[in-house]
Amino acid sequence: MQEEHSGAPQAAPTAVAQQAAPAGAAAPKTLVLVDGSSYLYRAYHAMPDLRAVPGDPASPATGAIRGIINMLQALRREVRADYAACVFDASGKTFRDDIYPEYKAQRAPMPDDLRSQIAPIHEVVRLLGWPVLAVPGVEADDVIGTLAVAAARQGVEVIVSSGDKDLSQLVDAHITIIDTMSGKKRDVAGVEAEFGVPPALMVDFQTLVGDPVDNVPGVPKVGPKTAAKWLQEYGSLDALLARADAIKGVAGENLRAARGWLPTGRSLVTIRTDCDLAEHVAGLPALDSIAAGAQDTGALRVFYEKYGFKSLARALDAQAVPPELLEDAVARQQHQPGAGPAPELFDEPAAVAARQVGNLRYETVLTWEAFDIWLARIAAAELTAVDTETTSLDDMRAEIVGISLSVEPGAAAYIPVAHAYPDAPAQLPRDEVLARLKPWLEDGAKKKLGQHVKYDRHVFANHGIEVRGYAHDTMLQSYVLEVHKPHGLASLAERHLGRSGIHYEDLCGKGVNQIPFAQVSIDKAAKYSCEDADQALDVHRTLWPRLQAQPGLAAIYALEMQTSEVLYRIERNGVLIDGPTLSSQSHALGQRILQLEQEAHALAGQPFNLGSPKQIGEIFFKKLELPVVKKTPSGAPSTDEEVLERLAADYPLPAKILEHRGLSKLKGTYTDKLAQMALPRTGRVHTHYAQAVAVTGRLASNDPNLQNIPIRTPEGRKVREAFIAPPGRVIASADYSQIELRIMAHISGDEALLRAFHDGLDVHRATAAEVFGTTVDQVTPEQRRYAKVINFGLIYGMSSFGLAKNLGIENKAAAAYIERYFQRFAGVKRYMDETRASAKEQGYVETVFGRRLYLPEINSPNGPRRGAAERAAINAPMQGTAADLIKKSMVAVQQALDAGKPGILMIMQVHDELVFELPEAETGWVRSEIPRLMAGVAQLKVPLVAEVGVGPNWEQAH
Repeated sequence: MQEEHSGAPQAAPTAVAQQAAPAGAAAPKTLVLVDGSSYLYRAYHAMPDLRAVPGDPASPATGAIRGIINMLQALRREVRADYAACVFDASGKTFRDDIYPEYKAQRAPMPDDLRSQIAPIHEVVRLLGWPVLAVPGVEADDVIGTLAVAAARQGVEVIVSSGDKDLSQLVDAHITIIDTMSGKKRDVAGVEAEFGVPPALMVDFQTLVGDPVDNVPGVPKVGPKTAAKWLQEYGSLDALLARADAIKGVAGENLRAARGWLPTGRSLVTIRTDCDLAEHVAGLPALDSIAAGAQDTGALRVFYEKYGFKSLARALDAQAVPPELLEDAVARQQHQPGAGPAPELFDEPAAVAARQVGNLRYETVLTWEAFDIWLARIAAAELTAVDTETTSLDDMRAEIVGISLSVEPGAAAYIPVAHAYPDAPAQLPRDEVLARLKPWLEDGAKKKLGQHVKYDRHVFANHGIEVRGYAHDTMLQSYVLEVHKPHGLASLAERHLGRSGIHYEDLCGKGVNQIPFAQVSIDKAAKYSCEDADQALDVHRTLWPRLQAQPGLAAIYALEMQTSEVLYRIERNGVLIDGPTLSSQSHALGQRILQLEQEAHALAGQPFNLGSPKQIGEIFFKKLELPVVKKTPSGAPSTDEEVLERLAADYPLPAKILEHRGLSKLKGTYTDKLAQMALPRTGRVHTHYAQAVAVTGRLASNDPNLQNIPIRTPEGRKVREAFIAPPGRVIASADYSQIELRIMAHISGDEALLRAFHDGLDVHRATAAEVFGTTVDQVTPEQRRYAKVINFGLIYGMSSFGLAKNLGIENKAAAAYIERYFQRFAGVKRYMDETRASAKEQGYVETVFGRRLYLPEINSPNGPRRGAAERAAINAPMQGTAADLIKKSMVAVQQALDAGKPGILMIMQVHDELVFELPEAETGWVRSEIPRLMAGVAQLKVPLVAEVGVGPNWEQAH
């Protein structure tokens, strides 16, 4: 399985093995310490916006509570504990605030929605059997440090569950840190492998590097690599400081300058292990008062019902049922002929409860007898989860190594077909396995699901199989329900089911040492792949009822599934690339880049590296004495893109450097590489469309990125000349006209905007006439330009300051233009005010078609973050509606092509544009029918208009 936007299949962590006792000796006892403060924030940000009363924003928030429950339940399954505690930060100051008043000064206040969940979280943690510690005046890290060291001295094995790297300084032979979210394990070897120093030097390491999160400065410009290098060479921070005068360069200067601060920094980053906890942990160093307890089932049931966790309450009852009976009951309830999963059973992870008391039934298929049994099972199933393991992340080149199938919770099969390593067992031949599966895979009546099914469709197509019947994609279900959350399967399983699993890297390794999946042992591969199929089915049974309960979101999900099908077709088609044209363009760009270098050197009066910010800064501000526009965080004059653009208006050298950068990027990204990216067997470039990335619903293109070709420059537009049609065929481009302004008119209902579009006016001229108090035919080009900037600027929430900067005018004049605009277009102002208010109340905005766009920062106490969220609230419905419209157009046009125009291929989607390759004889049909189809996908208050151009290449089709 390949998950979109992941780079490799994800999975959750494996259990930490308990240390085995010598024969005849008692097993060492174990203390499990949970960094509750770390858990709080991770649960809050990982979970959807759950409420005690679903869908009621006024109801108490419960997402963090549910996340904590999931995480603690998963931890308890993974690790045996004799003693345990969940440690939280108490409110109020600590000794570090006395040492350094700026400690943690940059941290944003806790969100109100999270603060309101603290008390119930403490309550449910206790009910789950975990002692809760929150010690006034002592940070959670110091409580954990004191308990861990006290226990380790008694021979107790200590496991600390946290994602905080600071705790690594505690690690020794008896203390291990695990991160149950990422699966990372920090034992002595793990700490040294991750940071380059052993745990004993982590305090020195952290002192040098500092901690930006807690606002603790380190040595300026000294990062982890430099810190590790110094400590490896000198052995300790004290030894390093004793030789500080010998350290050369800027780093040495900064180290010497920081000598006076470093003792304070060390005291701030050092975790205390001697805190007085007597009032909170009776009898310390004995640990009896924090012995791991049993959960209080009765009180938990009341708690779960109070906060709306119905399936957790049911799971408490399920745990009392014998495993074999529960498993049979669940199977019967889930698989009645013709009935889908019951929403009341799967609205939350009830299936997980069943599995916790039963056994996973994962099977490796190595014989035809076993294969035939599974073929019969999937043929009879209502829905089957399918997952592939492959040779590559590139879906157009990947070949199948194995296939996993699941038709019921806790049961899955892995069919290995191409594992190759010494002593690998005999496997069923791939070609014959695929031949026997092909009828079922290509049967649209046999419903299938997966995680990022577009990838698997390509993989099967590489073997000559066109899969039909994909009914569900868990990645897209998550994308529609919770667009602001991660959509990888591991995240979904952890977030919604409390399930964890195996990491891809655990099997294959990382970096240069990573092995192909075909070299993974079949027994390990089977567990990993079966788990993926099983979890995908499990996640679907949780998310699908939630979608069904919200018709608007269900409709968006149906659109996304249809879009996935069309994108698969577009990617499969690809676009023909003209290599000689690109080569010629690369040569011309290379000559111009060289010329720009020479011109820049002449303007500077000396040669320098145009790619070096340091050298540019020296030329600009020391030699030429150009004005300093802004500074970097370290205080040096900045030479970033914004600075260059502002200086280029008055000075020739920054303009040359900007042009040099732009052309170098164009050459390196496109003209040099596009031809190399063409698939040898097709001669065409096959871009990949990421469907579950942008929160607005827009698609992202990569490998190559077709959306970032800089078409505002002549050189950038020329690149599109290399996207060509074969002999006898042409390229057609269909593009919506002023789509976001039309959406603004529809959403706002502003009478002046509606009238302009209905009358077929140039909307920017019409806007200028209103703002400048003139007639449409008397609007000057400059006035139209101002109006265009205002129209698009307001869509993106532009302030008067931003407008003034964009137009090059005074702030006062820009503010006057905006005020006049809102006077003439009162409906737009009303829309903006109402949208901001609605977003603050419900935490999201919606597109015209019901897509939800969440705004986590809309009520943030941080002014800039809140302002950005307010601007997004205004813009997101327009961008999101435009994304919905182009997707609806893709679906409608593809259906028309399938119905009678098989020779016309949709080959690209870029922003609001669809690109086709077609026989010359079909030009008339495309010119008349594509605009009609695109205009007819929705009925807005203004007409939708699409325009078509045709030519031998993409550029000439515009």
